[in-house]
Amino acid sequence: MDVYLVGGAVRDALLDIPIADRDWVVVGGSVEQMLELGCQQVGKDFPVFLHPVSREEYALARTERKQGRGYHGFEVNADASVTLEEDLLRRDLTINAMAVAENGDLIDPYGGKRDLDARILRHVSPAFQEDPLRVLRVARFRAQLAEKEFVIAPETLSLMQDMAQSGELHALVPERVWQEVSKALMTAKPSLFFDTLHQVGALAVLMPELDVLFAVPQSPQHHPEGDAGTHSLMVLDAAARLRDDLAIRFAALVHDLGKGVTPEDYWPSHPQHEMAGVPLVNALCQRYRVPKTIQRLAVRVTEWHGQIHAGGPSMPLSDQLAVLKGCDAFRQPDEFDAILTVCEADSRGRLGFENQSYEQKAYWRGALLAVQGVDARSLVSAGLQGEAMAQAIEQLRLACLDNFCTRWLDEQDS
Repeated sequence: MDVYLVGGAVRDALLDIPIADRDWVVVGGSVEQMLELGCQQVGKDFPVFLHPVSREEYALARTERKQGRGYHGFEVNADASVTLEEDLLRRDLTINAMAVAENGDLIDPYGGKRDLDARILRHVSPAFQEDPLRVLRVARFRAQLAEKEFVIAPETLSLMQDMAQSGELHALVPERVWQEVSKALMTAKPSLFFDTLHQVGALAVLMPELDVLFAVPQSPQHHPEGDAGTHSLMVLDAAARLRDDLAIRFAALVHDLGKGVTPEDYWPSHPQHEMAGVPLVNALCQRYRVPKTIQRLAVRVTEWHGQIHAGGPSMPLSDQLAVLKGCDAFRQPDEFDAILTVCEADSRGRLGFENQSYEQKAYWRGALLAVQGVDARSLVSAGLQGEAMAQAIEQLRLACLDNFCTRWLDEQDS
């Protein structure tokens, strides 16, 4: 048996990027030999194994032949006669189709090093189009390697467009789509993932409620960057600069979906787009089985971001309290702070506003801190309960907000 380091570890080493994990290909081996060595097989009837010590993946060299639709339906051949070159040929991109032998020699039958040096993402063979998930993977690699400024080869981009139009993307199961989306959201520049999907027509298939935003105008005064889709991607990148948090980045991406259903007669304004976006965000999350905690933050940001932007001492006290209640800030102050972070990204995700301060974040933090000072125990000792208790707490919170607003104004004037 011969063992080779393959895939992303080879690519990242050549790019001088820290290697996250290492995958290996075994040529000339068999399932029985791998099991005898103490390796644990991953999945039934699939030639991938975990090393007994390192727990790294070792896969038998294999070929794959498409038998059905989607990314399933592949006939796998992992016979000992399969060569390394045949195994590398089935991979998605040339930069992922390189291997390193045990003596350190680079094996590069499909020009991966050349494309790596030229910063090009290029498919290895026409078999690329047999797996629709590769459309998302190429888009993710573009976002993941943003700092290296990779571009997609024209012929690969054309193939991705054909795949988007073929209907094959509909065969992707929700979990796999969300897996790629969540990985892309955590890349160096996540907007490039969604921009790529939009370019090739895949976003219109997978997330039509997001794709439509690129045809929706906004107020030039407040949004000199142009359409709502461009704004959404700028907000996403702004959120990525602020926090290394999946829920925050997803909420930033979808917060303005409601603008996609604004009647054209109102354009470029979008009255009530916040509430209009809530069912769209819920539907998108349900479609891709997004974790509930991530969905909850996205929904709250969508519903309340307009009111949070308008926050300040001039906002009626009852409206301020409604925002804090609607965001469940009293019980979940950390999540409220995450909401404020997305709102900050929303403010900065506009052309010319990228480095502008967002005073509302400090204001709402102070407002919550002031209201948290209400002590319900004193009301209990006074014998209040039920509706009377609720009304008394309400009045105390409003009084706290009033005092906070006065202090805020005094500090601004000083």
